[in-house]
Amino acid sequence: MNVVIVESPAKAKTINKYLGSDYTVLASYGHVRDLPAKDGSVLPDDNFAMSWQVDAKAQKRLSEIANAVKDADRLILATDPDREGEAISWHVLEVLQKKKVLKDKQVERVVFNAITKKAILEAMDNPRQLDTPLVDAYLARRALDYLVGFTLSPVLWRKLPGARSAGRVQSVALRLICDREMEIETFKPQEYWSIFANMKTPTGDMFQAGVTGFDGKKIGRLDINNEAEATAIKTMLESASFKVDSVASKPAKRNPAAPFTTSTLQQEASRKLGFSASRTMQVAQKLYEGISIGGETSGLITYMRTDGVQIAGEAIAAARSVIAKDFGDNYVPASPRVYTSKAKNAQEAHEAIRPTDLSRRPKDVARFLDPDQAKLYELVWKRTMASQMESAVLERTTIEILADGSGKRANLRATGSVVRFDGFLALYQEGRDDEEDENSKRLPAVDEGAALTAASVDGTAQAIEASQHFTTPPPRYTEASLVKKMEELGIGRPSTYASTLQTLRDRDYVELDKKQLVPMDKGRIVTAFLESFFQRYVEFDFTASLEEQLDKISAGELSWLDVLRDFWTGFSGAVDEIKDLRVAHVIDALNELLGPHIFPPKEDGTDPRKCPSCDTGQLSLKVSRWGAFIGCSNYPECGFTRQLGKPGGEDGEGDDGPKVLGTDPETGLDVSLRNGRFGPYVQLGEEAKPKRASLPRGWSAPDMDLEKALQLLSLPREVGPHPEDGKMISAGIGRYGPFVLHEGTYANLSTPDEVFSVGINRAVDALAQKRAKGGGRGGAAATPLKELGEHPSEGGPINVYDGRYGPYVKHGKINATLPKDTDPKAVTMEQALELIAAKASKGGTKKKAAAKKPAAKKTATKKTTTKKTTAKSSAKAKVDASSEEVPWDDAS
Repeated sequence: MNVVIVESPAKAKTINKYLGSDYTVLASYGHVRDLPAKDGSVLPDDNFAMSWQVDAKAQKRLSEIANAVKDADRLILATDPDREGEAISWHVLEVLQKKKVLKDKQVERVVFNAITKKAILEAMDNPRQLDTPLVDAYLARRALDYLVGFTLSPVLWRKLPGARSAGRVQSVALRLICDREMEIETFKPQEYWSIFANMKTPTGDMFQAGVTGFDGKKIGRLDINNEAEATAIKTMLESASFKVDSVASKPAKRNPAAPFTTSTLQQEASRKLGFSASRTMQVAQKLYEGISIGGETSGLITYMRTDGVQIAGEAIAAARSVIAKDFGDNYVPASPRVYTSKAKNAQEAHEAIRPTDLSRRPKDVARFLDPDQAKLYELVWKRTMASQMESAVLERTTIEILADGSGKRANLRATGSVVRFDGFLALYQEGRDDEEDENSKRLPAVDEGAALTAASVDGTAQAIEASQHFTTPPPRYTEASLVKKMEELGIGRPSTYASTLQTLRDRDYVELDKKQLVPMDKGRIVTAFLESFFQRYVEFDFTASLEEQLDKISAGELSWLDVLRDFWTGFSGAVDEIKDLRVAHVIDALNELLGPHIFPPKEDGTDPRKCPSCDTGQLSLKVSRWGAFIGCSNYPECGFTRQLGKPGGEDGEGDDGPKVLGTDPETGLDVSLRNGRFGPYVQLGEEAKPKRASLPRGWSAPDMDLEKALQLLSLPREVGPHPEDGKMISAGIGRYGPFVLHEGTYANLSTPDEVFSVGINRAVDALAQKRAKGGGRGGAAATPLKELGEHPSEGGPINVYDGRYGPYVKHGKINATLPKDTDPKAVTMEQALELIAAKASKGGTKKKAAAKKPAAKKTATKKTTTKKTTAKSSAKAKVDASSEEVPWDDAS
């Protein structure tokens, strides 16, 4: 009997069909061990000894694996063909060795790039041993991420209350986003003018030419920077004569892009399909693990975590055959196209992402796939096919024109291109090529020396057009462009990009607005802190250099312990340098670095940091356990505060302080609109503890008036007695939105406006529905949004529910929150199992605190004392294993 270990149950089920009754295929459900989320898991002073912990869920699975191995002749480790896959195999092997179940059993490692019968059987015929350098690279990366997270995060917590965590790759990615935002904020638009002439040929054809020179001077895109200069050139052209100075046509070729790597797949899926990086990887995982087609389950694409761009010889031959059949022999190049990988580590640069069977066209499999799977498969298929098609043949034409008039001369140019043979463009274009190129227009045939005339186009445009423009700031990063930039800089690895971007969003460092990554104030403060006091460790070159060292470890060229020692010496020293730094010094540095963002210059030239309330105080960044805000240096005498990035004059509050909306008719006190650390709010009077009410979501400060303010200040509102027990039902607006309340049961209302109009019938109905779903005291069990079925290995139902903090999946006592933007009704069993396993590995169930034991008596014997120097344990900061605040970012 042979026992085969893979990661996922879906993969195990498919492979078991291929191997037959002599094999038992078991799933580890990903990693079975991890570093405990607390101090002491990595000990730099003990040669970087690492303490691994097996969580309760994995313990059960490992026991099942161990029992199977006891009765087996051979153990085959068949996890994924990358660093993480090698690490999972190593972890399983380590655990089984400790359980002493291996004895003299044969242990082999096999890898396959596709889950097809042929690939699996070939892998079984070609086993190897565990790749030690690849495991060493995993250990180094894991230790680095832990040391950075558990050393840097406590420093953040002490110096910046309200900050959450920092990580090795996460922090550098965040810096890219924040740097781009600062570029946008400090950008000063530059005026420029473009001048085009609509030219008419002797045969009546029209085309457009732009000015490139005037009066003997070359004119670049930004050189005409005022209306007077533009008008002078336009006036001269309006009375000028034109002739063709030269015509040049040159053939050009456009070659297809290489097949997909992990990062290029994420970029293209974002551009063409609108998928997030994490969504792309989820769908690709399913296509890789296998889809049932015609009663047989088979992987549709090769392994989706790769830096490689080459594809197997048989795949190239299959592609050329399909191209000839679908498009014709002239679309097949004379020789196969060969692409070279940019990956420095050949062991991690596997075959590119491609369909496992190129004759399986998208239209043939679409009915077996869900819409997202069908779209991604089609994208992979087209990109792979196009990579082996003939080049597109273009003809690029440039017409140079001379203009004479009023004793002056001007030069104009028209450019265009024509596709003579479409080649691979008949099937596929990269996303960035989808927008029309200004050079793609076709130009009419003209001869050198031919006379041209300026003429309006169908009477809708002037013959000579002068247009004013202003330069625009660089665009914010999208997930696609950030992934591309990180890959260009050599930061992180493609397999980690999706989890890194999701971490930034989960920690509220970044938000996604219209597909653009916008840094939140919390993220900008963390970045400013790291740039001020840990600059080296958020430098792009340093992070990229560290990645190169990790690659050399996996190639067997460097010792992983040597790399860790070199890093830790400098990093721990940097932490020591600032551990005694006062918070006031930190704030001064952040005020300086974030000045353009939080204290933008005023139009009247006055000091942007002058307090608008007391006139004598200076505005400064303030930090609290709830986050950062802007406050006055004269506190507590002056209580002026506002949000970060909200200078005076925005959201209803002027430079002179609060905006008075009117007088409360009952108390005679002023009702004012103000800006605080948590956003705009209304306040009644100026007493020591005045009544206040925050503006609910959907209410804007500019639209606030006295009537609305008084409504907010009157909350909570009594709706009426409940018909069953006569106890009062109240309505209000809380942390989670508008609600009605009765005897401890909160039921949400649709909009804030409903709070002021909800009647007794609507309130009673909402409360009854909430109690039916399990809300409040003594409620019934909640009704699931979706029932996924029984857990494949542990039993018990897995369901999707809607909770107070958003939708989540539940198995037993484990609740795992769904990632943002995930449709709860579209969650699959595989996704649910991954989320549950991940939550379980972090200690997903709450445990009662153990009773405190009496402190052991200290002895004077040095032999009984062991010194464990952790990642700067002087901070004595511990992270609860059940928390989601794990301060490292490269765990995938």
